[in-house]
Amino acid sequence: MAAMKLAVLVVAIMVAAGTMWTAEGITCGQVSGALSPCINYLKSGGAPTPQCCAGLRNINGAAKTTADRQQACNCLKSAARTIPGLNPANAQSLPGKCNVNIPYKLSLSTNCNSIK
Repeated sequence: MAAMKLAVLVVAIMVAAGTMWTAEGITCGQVSGALSPCINYLKSGGAPTPQCCAGLRNINGAAKTTADRQQACNCLKSAARTIPGLNPANAQSLPGKCNVNIPYKLSLSTNCNSIK
């Protein structure tokens, strides 16, 4: 269930992908916005929408530094905790369904500080 919440957070962030990235790095608002189109997938499964996958791609592409990747991970975990009904298996499968290589597991158990 925790992984699903993380996936929902990721989806919420992807929805906000249209937001401009700041020079300071990735913000949780950007992550949540970009991934918001993924919420239905994270809860119910099926096929993620093109907007969901685009948001995930945008967040992944914007996370160019270790600090960005760690921040995105922490934002995803934080957002996932706020989404009722999240399915952890759906969260973990999202990158594969969208053909996006995320360098860490989308799970509430992920240690974001270990991400390089």
